Amino acid sequence: MSNADCPPGFEPLFRTSPFLDATGPYFYKPLDEGFVVGLRIAEKHANAQGTAHGGLLATLADIALGYVTAMSQAPPLRMTTASLGLDYLGAAKLGDWLEAHVSVIKVGSRMAFANALLRVGNTTVASARASFVVIAPIG
Repeated sequence: MSNADCPPGFEPLFRTSPFLDATGPYFYKPLDEGFVVGLRIAEKHANAQGTAHGGLLATLADIALGYVTAMSQAPPLRMTTASLGLDYLGAAKLGDWLEAHVSVIKVGSRMAFANALLRVGNTTVASARASFVVIAPIG
């Protein structure tokens, strides 16, 4: 997938791994505070009903919640996910552009917390929340 297949302002996600390569490609768009993470729903993301698999939504939520929260600090934090919860509210279909919009709730010296809405256009398809263990001290 190329940048031409993304909404304006999105670029390839600045970090990758073998797992992200297999489940992506993921893109991001900088905001005044933080950034939005998105991807185009492809056949490899679909369940038997032809909609985005719930595991993909959980993966997108975890990536966006973690990256946005880590990058909200200078220098960025090293964190690991301690808890991830999702409420599935709708479905994303093949070809849909799915975005994760994150709100960082609190970042402390040992724990960090954030919420996210996963949206297709103006329709929320999932809400998510996560807590993270901060591995490297802030500062």
